[in-house]
Amino acid sequence: MKLEKRNEGGPSEPEQEPAPKGKKPVIIYIMVLFTAAFLLMAWSFASHQRSNTEALGRLQSSVAAMQGAQELQEQTAALQTELEEAREKIQELESAAEDARARGEAAERQAEGMSLLYRLQQQYAAQDYAACRQTIAEFDGGGYAEALSQLSGEGVTPPAERYQELKEAVEAREAEASEGQEAEQ
Repeated sequence: MKLEKRNEGGPSEPEQEPAPKGKKPVIIYIMVLFTAAFLLMAWSFASHQRSNTEALGRLQSSVAAMQGAQELQEQTAALQTELEEAREKIQELESAAEDARARGEAAERQAEGMSLLYRLQQQYAAQDYAACRQTIAEFDGGGYAEALSQLSGEGVTPPAERYQELKEAVEAREAEASEGQEAEQ
């Protein structure tokens, strides 16, 4: 009946249904989803930014460490160069010291040889031929003839020649003395 009454009244206008309440909650739901997505993207961006900052910090510390290592390598190379130069200088100084020591030893031998030669001359002048023979034996045993052969002076008899002259003179005197003793007997 009710249906009939409605239809009886003539053309009826369709009843307007009130605005659906379902559309409004969907828009709010979509807005909440977009807001949540935006917040998640912002949080993700901040997280990546922090991660990138930490990675950049680690890279910078690695670069600083590499630069430090490179500086240490350069310093090591410089120190090795200095060490090689110092070793070469040490070798040069040791060589010079060895030469100086050898010259000192040669000068010492020459001085000892000259001392023995002087003693021989004094003993010969005193006509102490037995002492001359001992000095000659010491002179020959020590090899001082080679040391004296390097000495020579202008207008002066070289010490090596003087030694030979004195040695021959002592031998001649001893030969004369032994001939004289044989003649006496």
